[in-house]
Amino acid sequence: MVDGKILIEKLLTYAEEFLHLEPLDKIYKRNILLREFKLDAPCDDAGDLSFIKDLTVPDVLVKEIEDYALENSLAVDGLLNLYSTYIFGILSPLPSVVNKEFFAIRESQGIQKACDYLFNLSIKNNYIQKTAIDKNIMWEYRDGDNILEITINLSKPEKDNKEIAKLLSLPKKATKYPACLLCKENEGYEGHASHPARENIRTISLTLDGEDWFVQYSPYAYYNEHCIVINKKHTPMEITRKTVKNLLDFVDVFPNYMAGSNAALPIVGGSILNHEHYQGGGHIMPMQKAKYKTLFTSAKYPTVKAGIVDWYNSVIRLTSSDRASVCDLAGDIIDAWKKFSYEPSGVIAFTGDTPHNTLSPIIRKDGDDYIIDLILRNNRTDDVYPDGIFHAHPEYHNIKKEGIGLIEAMGLFILPARLKKQLDMIADIICGNTAYDETELNNSENYLYVHRDMIKSLVGSVKTSDKEVALDAVKQRVNETCKNILFNTAVFKKDEVGVKGFTSFMNACGMEEK
Repeated sequence: MVDGKILIEKLLTYAEEFLHLEPLDKIYKRNILLREFKLDAPCDDAGDLSFIKDLTVPDVLVKEIEDYALENSLAVDGLLNLYSTYIFGILSPLPSVVNKEFFAIRESQGIQKACDYLFNLSIKNNYIQKTAIDKNIMWEYRDGDNILEITINLSKPEKDNKEIAKLLSLPKKATKYPACLLCKENEGYEGHASHPARENIRTISLTLDGEDWFVQYSPYAYYNEHCIVINKKHTPMEITRKTVKNLLDFVDVFPNYMAGSNAALPIVGGSILNHEHYQGGGHIMPMQKAKYKTLFTSAKYPTVKAGIVDWYNSVIRLTSSDRASVCDLAGDIIDAWKKFSYEPSGVIAFTGDTPHNTLSPIIRKDGDDYIIDLILRNNRTDDVYPDGIFHAHPEYHNIKKEGIGLIEAMGLFILPARLKKQLDMIADIICGNTAYDETELNNSENYLYVHRDMIKSLVGSVKTSDKEVALDAVKQRVNETCKNILFNTAVFKKDEVGVKGFTSFMNACGMEEK
């Protein structure tokens, strides 16, 4: 049994150490927790709590909160995380305090120190799920001058049967509040079985091109200091000249971060298209490390270095310290791409009134230079590729079938958790620990059915009894698959037709090859 009175003292000590609890607020917070825990007085002696200052994450306290809640009927099994989130929301500084402190630190110590403040607070108050994130499997694949970063995402939890039962029993609401997972109104929201609790989220308000936006960190980060930049209004995604202005404003405030937008059409866009937002953070993506392949000049914008990037998909890079010119050229490219067709490459801008061309702009600063990468996308489908002509092709769906959004288009692959077990099982077959049974693998009920072709190929080409060698061979096949998926997403392929088409588009934007 958890002693609630001692738990309160642990939480207060933790909040003083990591959550900026002021001494003058300690009695107040203690009384709030006594009420929440249904206790009438604090303990006289909580014992030695010096271990608290050595905690790097609050996991042990989260477990005690949830155990206490279950033992005392303060929350129901299956939704205990809602209660622990609520308690950490109580212990965290108010949003106004966080914003005031963030900008004070930025003014006195610089933007990275301000980001460190918010990022560390978000870990310590259990908003960023660091322990879960650390479980992700990650490796790099070097392919000539380029590198792909590949992760098997084990951090985002799947709902268990109890949570699913709660979800099914929920009454249907006529009005959804908050409207989506990104809305500002999530700040402090209690959550329920189908919507995460957000009492502990803290965001930073800012203005982008005259409009109200805010920044928060991702609870299940895919890379270092993964943040999300969100329009305060619940308004659909769009890619326009204004998108470029917004991103430029963001990197002026956060020159330590890159930021980019998912494309604004289904198939080639992100998972949330009904609320305008960008992805950002302190990580330089593999694509951003790639070099120019072909340089172009623009008579209209002579201060901008422009060119095609030596990358798997179709990327235009603009570099300049002249913000106005680089912004305007990026805007010209966006406008031109939306109406550009090149049928030899399968690029068709419209079917009737339905648009197919869109793009993902990504911006970062390097000293005084603004670097804008524009990934050209097209979401057409046909009978051969019903999931998308410029999407992962069917032969690669065993590894990745989900949409290839901004992050993966830049070379950081987020692969499904199922692969951890599946790849290990495949390695056992290759090295002979498990017998290869082609008939059984062709049974659609078999757990490895989706990998049957890959397994047959590997068994035929890799001869080893060493499990580690087999695992390396499987990972290499995954590496090659991820690379080929990026080639699939290229609207202009690396062949003669694609090069001619890409050059034609650059010319349409007023640029000539150097």
